Amino acid sequence: MKKKNFEIDMCNGPLLPKLLLFSIPLILSGVLQLLFNAADMIVVGQYAANSEDALAAIGATSSLINFFVNVIIGISVGANVMVARYFGAKKERDMHDTVHTSIAVCIILGIVVGILGFLFSRPILQKMDTPDNVLDLAVLYIRIYFMGLPAMVLFNFGSAILRAVGDTSRPLIYLTVAGILNTLLNLLFVIRFDMSVDGVALATVLSQILSAFLVLRCLMKTDAPYRLIWKDLSINKHILKKILYIGLPAGVQGMIFSVSNILIQSSVNYFGSVAMAGNTACANLEGFVYTAMNSIHQTALSFTGQNFGAGKYKRINRVLFYSMIIVFLVGFVMGNIMNYFGEDLLRLYSPQNNVIQYGKIRMQIIMTTYFLCGFMDVMVGSLRGLGFGIMPMLVSLIGACGLRILWVFTIFEQYRTLESLYYSYPVTWGITVLAHVICFCIVRRRFPKEDLVSSPTL
Repeated sequence: MKKKNFEIDMCNGPLLPKLLLFSIPLILSGVLQLLFNAADMIVVGQYAANSEDALAAIGATSSLINFFVNVIIGISVGANVMVARYFGAKKERDMHDTVHTSIAVCIILGIVVGILGFLFSRPILQKMDTPDNVLDLAVLYIRIYFMGLPAMVLFNFGSAILRAVGDTSRPLIYLTVAGILNTLLNLLFVIRFDMSVDGVALATVLSQILSAFLVLRCLMKTDAPYRLIWKDLSINKHILKKILYIGLPAGVQGMIFSVSNILIQSSVNYFGSVAMAGNTACANLEGFVYTAMNSIHQTALSFTGQNFGAGKYKRINRVLFYSMIIVFLVGFVMGNIMNYFGEDLLRLYSPQNNVIQYGKIRMQIIMTTYFLCGFMDVMVGSLRGLGFGIMPMLVSLIGACGLRILWVFTIFEQYRTLESLYYSYPVTWGITVLAHVICFCIVRRRFPKEDLVSSPTL
């Protein structure tokens, strides 16, 4: 029986069908992951004792968790780009070294960052003005979460390697299996054993361990050049330098973005735990739209990287064009559907009307303009796929992050309402998109318009 091939040839044949074939499993993976995360909050919001405080506690930790993990996730972007390039260029030895270097680095970083997050979560949450009635629950949740960080990082790096060669189907399968376990454990721990945020955190950790095991098993059993061989784990300094050149700026960008989100979360905390709970519920719903749009970012990243590695320059502009159309349709349609059914969706998280009203304030502003964030991410993905890590980082930090921080200290300081706080998102997204388009036009001129006969030197 012929063995099923999960890889996608990104460098030849019709482009749009392959973009969709690659991105749809990614979108489903992201939506599934968010469904399982939403299950955490729904179970806590409906069944835990002091459900309002428990829901607010989980929301209070999200920006802090992202602050710690975004550097690692950014480095996985560098691994994705380099594996995609070497795969497109058919440089098997370099691909082997990239896989083993990235896995070795991610294990080290996962352990180190997990320890740092565990130790420093309480003082940082206190600095964020987390209310006293929420603080202990938030610390409990985040410490258990960070205990499982190495497994989460391994899954992300393993999935990045598979995405680089066009395989988005198996990560979807593994995520589905792990997510079902997560949901079942949520119900068991919270309803049966009367646990609270500790129950959903423990369920998350155990499901992350399962997903990491499945993706690593996949890499170990493949007969392709990206096969994982544990005895070959080592850090190739030349490869690591290339990974970090692309991935570290992405990680630093995510980290500093998290600083701006921490600042916004602190501003939301000013309005009390009910506003925090409404903000948390809406932000979780936004995650469905963002994750779907971010899947198109990953698609642009992988397709640009492989075609660049293969010297197929004519396809690079088309990858960006189709990706922008797809991300607009995904972001505009999903965002407006979420906003239209906003009250019913928010009620899944909390039955309290005041929590729902606070959630609707955020939803009406952000959901209807969320496609701008998708545009921004696709532009960043294309630039990184071309090997530019620092430029999109600087543009994003100045445009989306710097202006957002400036907004908090000026506009929000003048008009202390949640509406004035939330308007900082669409304004900064729009400005940053325009800056990225200009940068892409400048960068694209450095490369030939026509395809190369042989792959470029990497």
